[in-house]
Amino acid sequence: MGVITSSNVANAIVKLVAADALPVLVGNLVMGNLVNRDYEPVLAHAGDTINIPIPPVMVANNILEGGSVQPQNPSLGNAQIVLNTHVEATFQIPDVTKVLAVPDLLKVYMQPAVVAIAERIETDLLNLYAGFTANTPVGTAGTPLTEATVDAAETALFLAMIPPNQQRYIVVDALAYSAWRQIPLFEEFQTAGAAGLQTLIQGTIGKFKDFYVFRSQYVQKTGTSPVNTHNLAFTRDAIGLVIRRLPQPLPGTGAIAEYAELGNFGMRVVMSYQPNTLAQQFTVDVLYGCGILMNSAGVQFNT
Repeated sequence: MGVITSSNVANAIVKLVAADALPVLVGNLVMGNLVNRDYEPVLAHAGDTINIPIPPVMVANNILEGGSVQPQNPSLGNAQIVLNTHVEATFQIPDVTKVLAVPDLLKVYMQPAVVAIAERIETDLLNLYAGFTANTPVGTAGTPLTEATVDAAETALFLAMIPPNQQRYIVVDALAYSAWRQIPLFEEFQTAGAAGLQTLIQGTIGKFKDFYVFRSQYVQKTGTSPVNTHNLAFTRDAIGLVIRRLPQPLPGTGAIAEYAELGNFGMRVVMSYQPNTLAQQFTVDVLYGCGILMNSAGVQFNT
């Protein structure tokens, strides 16, 4: 049987905090769960550049009788994403033993910290709207969402040669989502079927015109009169979210760290003692970068 020591207890506390951190983060993400996530448990530092390969474009050769193949020299594309965002949320617990005795107290401390990180990731991902220039933006600033605008977004992705087997998503703000639920043809059972009935009862749109529809409070807005709401229509490979491990604290500094990793997400939880407040301090932090991988796979959707 192992001997219980203060060191063992300290490590157990950090592991307990780390185990509860990631499910809260993933549960509060919308964009973060839809985009292409690249996570590796390798150490990295802020400012590092990650190279993500992009499949090359090739053509089909019609080989005639007696002809020969035409070797191609495709150039592998490359998207560079810089790990330029190191976000943290720190809180203190005066009596950490209470957390061990009453696990629900841990959620009271943890959830606001992790939700703050999720909000920052969502905001950064949705702020990439301006980079999608390959397709002409659809919709008009200050104008409510219409069925025709949704149709134009889907058509734009089709004309951009996005394979039909790639799932399409639209993330809109609350006003656009509300307008969507009030599209006349979508409200009636005889025209929208079970999907329309589900929207009326549950309030969720689900799938419409080949798009899975989501809403977010962090859709970007610019201008004043009219306000331009920059919703996004995209596929998974349009945007990349790269997350890497942060290093362990230096030995002997009095800090203990654990990693929480789940579903291509990873974060670090650091516990240290603060003598000025006689409390245990916990820092939850994430090192990440985000960027556009395929410009043609996204469309600005203005309302």
